[in-house]
Amino acid sequence: MRLTRCQAALAAAITLNLLVLFYVSWLQHQPRYSPARGSRRGSASGPRVTILVREFEAFDNAVPELVDSFLQQDPAQPVVVAADTLPYPPLALPRIPSVRLALLQPALDRPAAASRPETYVATEYVALVPDGARAEAPGQLKRMAEVLRAGGARLVAAPVASANPARCLALNVSLREWTARYGPAPSAPRCDALDGDAVVLLRARDLFNLSAPLARPVGTGLFLQTALRGWTVQLLDLPFARARQPPLTTAHARWKAEREGRARRAALLRALGIRLVSWEGGRLEWFGCNKETPRCFGTVVGDTPAYLYEERWTPPCCLRALRETARYVVGVLEAAGVRYWLEGGSLLGAARHGDIIPWDYDVDLGIYLEDVGNCEQLRGAEAGSVVDERGFVWEKAVEGDFFRVQYSESNHLHVDLWPFYPRNGVMTKDTWLDHRQDVEFPEHFLQPLVPLPFAGFVAQAPNNYRRFLELKFGPGVIENPEYPNPALLSLAGSS
Repeated sequence: MRLTRCQAALAAAITLNLLVLFYVSWLQHQPRYSPARGSRRGSASGPRVTILVREFEAFDNAVPELVDSFLQQDPAQPVVVAADTLPYPPLALPRIPSVRLALLQPALDRPAAASRPETYVATEYVALVPDGARAEAPGQLKRMAEVLRAGGARLVAAPVASANPARCLALNVSLREWTARYGPAPSAPRCDALDGDAVVLLRARDLFNLSAPLARPVGTGLFLQTALRGWTVQLLDLPFARARQPPLTTAHARWKAEREGRARRAALLRALGIRLVSWEGGRLEWFGCNKETPRCFGTVVGDTPAYLYEERWTPPCCLRALRETARYVVGVLEAAGVRYWLEGGSLLGAARHGDIIPWDYDVDLGIYLEDVGNCEQLRGAEAGSVVDERGFVWEKAVEGDFFRVQYSESNHLHVDLWPFYPRNGVMTKDTWLDHRQDVEFPEHFLQPLVPLPFAGFVAQAPNNYRRFLELKFGPGVIENPEYPNPALLSLAGSS
């Protein structure tokens, strides 16, 4: 059957309308990941600020109340609720254009921009608002932005009237030492970091120039990154109200939130390269290796561990394990009557620091070969690997005729024991490595041995250890520190 021109035109019009309807319906069902539009300049009522809610628990929160409190003050207030994955149970958020849910974990069915939080922010300022806060007093964000614009601090904060309101702290972050140190803030209310609940306002460009802008816990990650850059935060006496129906009111919910919070904080600190946190008051918290885990670095190539190429020194957890192993091994040797002395870089560390060299990765001791039979662990190690009652592993090293004591079966931080024997008044041995300090030396350096502080205890060392070290390393070695293989990487070239 042939269609007339009128019938064909009618069919085409119907088809076009159906396509338009289908396209509109498709758009309405797409995730709202497109870049936020709007001016970054302030409006007549004050500078525009995006409320960004990141710190909340999906299983128990007051995020809808928080969002509603800001919308009551300004129905057009931009709000972004950020989560790694779609929160469950679902959040009861208003379905209006100014309120957006940002899912930060990449997904196969979303473009790359959908996982970047800056995609959702078009304002000059961002206010990081924790769960449990609510806006009641008008003009708080405007006042915070005015203080920020006045200069002096890169971040401005206001406490939340919760059970844990924010307070100022000093924070020193040393990437080289893998360490964050908190203490009292000498110039409060301007400080390096905050402890407690606060609304924090900063420029969007500053926030999104950080390498991990919304890593959780938000306060921990944010202030580690800003303190490292020398940015300060000013804490204002401008408190935000507490939610009328605060989250985590049951003991079980608090327990669950604290457990997950500790796990997130540990993962974040490890990811940011922090292995030790020293809290205000001196409490230490470790986030690195221990007896049950491998050490923090792999096989060392060319006497230059990988962390030196990252412009870092030995992780503090590794230094702690080396100190513990060295103290233990020395105790065993002394109890067995094995004559020993600090060797190589360990003696150099004792002379220079009274400790292990900050970038060293093992401990070296010399022993008299004839004393090996006095020690049960060394006798056992000659026949095979021995794990003693403290979990230390005694074995013959695969690299040559010397002994090695490892921190544990899992963690291979170690003390090397080098057997020497006298020959015509000169101390020699059977295994030599390609190290400049691995040379013979007169036995008179060991007659007598002298005590020397090292790694938290007193060890035995060659007499006249300065001459001993200069014989092995060269003149001025104590006063002129250098990495173990300067041909690959020098201390001066890395700083």
